[in-house]
Amino acid sequence: MQLIFTALFTHPYYYSVMKRILKKIVSTCFFLTLAFKVFAPAGESFILVRTAPVEPFRSLIQAIGMVETQYDTMAYNPLEDAVGYFQIRPIRLEDYNSRTGSTYSMTDLFNYNISEKIFLYYANEIGPNNFERIAKTWNGSGKSTIQYWEQVKRFL
Repeated sequence: MQLIFTALFTHPYYYSVMKRILKKIVSTCFFLTLAFKVFAPAGESFILVRTAPVEPFRSLIQAIGMVETQYDTMAYNPLEDAVGYFQIRPIRLEDYNSRTGSTYSMTDLFNYNISEKIFLYYANEIGPNNFERIAKTWNGSGKSTIQYWEQVKRFL
C-alpha cells in the first residue's frame, strides 16, 4: 500500500494530476464559502410575517347584527327611526358626531363600514372584556336590556 502511495506522489505525471485535482477542490471550497457568505442573510436579519388583525369585538358584532337586523345592512325601523346593521338611532348619531367632529347623516348608516365605526367607538369606550355591558349599553337602558343581552348571548 505504501509503495502505491509513494509511486503516485513521486511520479511526475501522477503528481501533477493530483496537484490539479487538489487545486480544484480547494478553489471550489473557497468559492462556495464566499458564495454562502455573500448570499446568506446576516445574523442581524429579521423576518416579517403578516398576521391576521386582532378583532376583539368580531363575535359581538356578529351577534348584535343577528339580533338587531339578521345581518341586514339596509334595515330600517320606523318605530325608532333606527337605521342600518346596528340599528343606530338619530340621538346616537348626533352624540357620535358631536364627540368626534364627524358629519355623518342617517343615510350614511346604511353603509356597513360607517355603522361599524360608530359601534366600535362606543364599544372601545367600555373595552373588549365586557361584552354584556357593551350590548346592554348599545341597546339602551331599563329592563329590556336584560332580555336583549340574553338574545345576543345566544349568538356569541
